[in-house]
Amino acid sequence: MKNLKIACIGTGNMGRALLRGMVQSRAVIPSRVFASDKNKERLAELKKELKIHTTKDNRLAVTKADIVVLAVKPQILHKVLQELHGKVQSHTLFVSIAAGFPTGLIENILGAKTRVVRAMPNIAAMVGEAATAICAGKWAKKSDLKLVTKLFETCGTCTTVDEGLMDAVTGLSGTGPMYVFIIIEALSDAGVKVGLSREQATSLAIQTVQGAARMVKETGKHPIFLKDLVTSPGGTAINALYSMEKTGLRADLMDAVEAATNRSKELGLPMEFMDKD
Repeated sequence: MKNLKIACIGTGNMGRALLRGMVQSRAVIPSRVFASDKNKERLAELKKELKIHTTKDNRLAVTKADIVVLAVKPQILHKVLQELHGKVQSHTLFVSIAAGFPTGLIENILGAKTRVVRAMPNIAAMVGEAATAICAGKWAKKSDLKLVTKLFETCGTCTTVDEGLMDAVTGLSGTGPMYVFIIIEALSDAGVKVGLSREQATSLAIQTVQGAARMVKETGKHPIFLKDLVTSPGGTAINALYSMEKTGLRADLMDAVEAATNRSKELGLPMEFMDKD
């Protein structure tokens, strides 16, 4: 991957996080990375920080690119793809992180058996801790999936799923950091309510969430088993659990994931654009 030429179209939060991950992990050579965006200030910042090439011209960025990362919003991806049509080489691999946007539509717009991999990372890529899922388009090869996996592992973990599950991934892990941010904020507020300072409450909440997640990951135990380690008979935890069950916290989280999943499906364009073969 190191000697490949990579272009990133769009340098919003996710685009910047991926570029930083690739460059700072030394997985790519900065002089072989090109980023394009309409935001001149953002491009100047990236050029200074990462020593990569930047441009406002999408077509110039993808010239002779081996991999093109499509890091724009799904609402404008169609327009960007039409702009790039006929401007890339036949061997170019496209990697899209646009929520809800199917690989078949990208293939149809770009034509010529374009190799496409769809990915759904999350904002934790900004600190190298993203959870990413990828899936292959019709013409993508196993080697393409391996390459894209390495690309996203520069800023977290990466797993492969069927494309039919990508909206579910978007609802769970793609949107997931927001759920955790809300939980941390709520725990901090609760700590303040019972007498802790804001600084103390926030620090304790962050470490509690981080420690609990690490326990699940490193022990390999089901969360329900770890929950029972805390909930001793007649203790504080079982009373807290009873309160959460009454207010429906578990159901609220499940509903939130489902709502985000459904919105991801809505962001996809009508199926009549898809390949009919």
